[in-house]
Amino acid sequence: MGHLSHDAVEAPLTTSVAWSALAAHHAAIKDRDLRSLFAEDPQRAEGFTVEGGGLTLDYSKNRITPQTISLFVQLAEERGFFQKRAAMFRGDKINVTENRAVLHAALRAPRDAIFEVNGRNVVPDVHAVLDRMAAFAERVRSGAWKGHTGKRIRNVVNIGIGGSHLGPEMAYLALRAFSDRDMRFRFVANVDGAAFTEATQDLDAEETLFVISSKTFTTLETMSNADIARAWLLQRLGEESAVAKHFVAVSTNAAGVKAFGIDTANMFEFWDWVGGRYSLDSAIGLSTMLAIGPDNFRAMLAGFHDMDVHFRTAPLAKNLPALLGLLTVWYADFFGAQSQAVLPYAQALARFPAYLQQLQMESNGKSVDLTRRRVDYQTGPIVWGEPGTDGQHSFYQLLHQGTHLVPADFIGFLEPLSPLAPPHDLLMANLFAQAEGLAFGKTAEEVAAEGVGANDVAFRVMEGNRPSNMILADRLDPRALGALVALYEHSTFVQGAIWGVGSFDQWGVELGKVLAKKIIGELRDMDEPKLAHDSSTNALIARYRASRAGG
Repeated sequence: MGHLSHDAVEAPLTTSVAWSALAAHHAAIKDRDLRSLFAEDPQRAEGFTVEGGGLTLDYSKNRITPQTISLFVQLAEERGFFQKRAAMFRGDKINVTENRAVLHAALRAPRDAIFEVNGRNVVPDVHAVLDRMAAFAERVRSGAWKGHTGKRIRNVVNIGIGGSHLGPEMAYLALRAFSDRDMRFRFVANVDGAAFTEATQDLDAEETLFVISSKTFTTLETMSNADIARAWLLQRLGEESAVAKHFVAVSTNAAGVKAFGIDTANMFEFWDWVGGRYSLDSAIGLSTMLAIGPDNFRAMLAGFHDMDVHFRTAPLAKNLPALLGLLTVWYADFFGAQSQAVLPYAQALARFPAYLQQLQMESNGKSVDLTRRRVDYQTGPIVWGEPGTDGQHSFYQLLHQGTHLVPADFIGFLEPLSPLAPPHDLLMANLFAQAEGLAFGKTAEEVAAEGVGANDVAFRVMEGNRPSNMILADRLDPRALGALVALYEHSTFVQGAIWGVGSFDQWGVELGKVLAKKIIGELRDMDEPKLAHDSSTNALIARYRASRAGG
């Protein structure tokens, strides 16, 4: 991973001793089914269940044996995982293509911790920003902060994109039970004007605060929506001075923030060692803090830190993020699985799969390793999912009887957020049943024994042997959410460490931005522009221009 310099050379993954051993091991056990593995070891669940950071992981329903775990540990050692992990927590610039440290763990460290970047302990800076965020949040939540006309703020609209949007939105929805119900929170990312219109159509401008989240304050989508929000506000309130009372910024570009009309005293900073998809627990989480309050936000940070400590200290064979990451490698590269389902049995986690799409696919969706070699193995599986039980009446058919092998992570909580206990019993029954059904299926003999006619038996057989993890917490509260997010952050790191890719840049995101900047000028040019794209793109631009001219 990033402990390598541009000129360092790491041996190809597929030439390592552990990789060859895993390939041989896979050949030996790939046809073993979970029914036989459980029958051979009545205590299998106990041997394949670990706890850490307030979470429990039962990974017994995976196509593995104890030898698999031993080989995982060997692979991690050969790939320098322990050194790479130490380098990250030490503040080394493991994001080598951007020459940056990767220290999101510092964002949730206690005040007395030490995380250094270029020889400077950044923890005091982190807590200074958190304290400013908390003071601001208390003013808004208490009504002390007044809008331009003297009314209190009741609506907050977060404007961002990518990590500046997915994280705050996901966390707000996950923790809405802990939010101030007298306030409304909306999230705008898409440059489709409908997104802004729908988010604001029922809001009173006098009671609305916009949080503009852009590190550079130049992000195209974010600033386009910010300009729309500014115009929306001024159309209703009429005075430029209103901007300072209804906009705050999460940014490091003080000049840009000031030029927009925002008081830089209301600018909350973060740092270049915070990647966008790892920024929920930074100032990017300001809208989340406004919703749930500083105490709950700090509880979420504590959950993050709990998992950080577990990840740093637990033996690899008992380490939740390490096991999740290594299992992802196992299925992607030895079983050929191209996707991974994330199935939270909690309606509040409806946006969690989308959040993980960015976290994992933007991090490890790479085809070149850090030694500039094109890889000859799969990286970054496609992450997807929906909350249970909705998905059961949608795509679970494919999970049970389809031709694709889709490893699944089930996520559940022992205590309900709702006071309605009977539905929670039903929810959890479905959670446990689906994992059981995927693992063990239903044989032709079992189907026939139910009285199904011979002509219909084949249609009702479930072959089983579909792997899954079960992740449980006591309750979906701020601390549990923090631990859950950190679990997947570190799992993503583990995958990248094994694959040898740079998990902390996203150059693939940039090409479309560059092309869009050119095309938007061609769409708006009053004169007929000379187009030099491919024939398809030229025709599409021409068709759009014609529709505008006709309108």
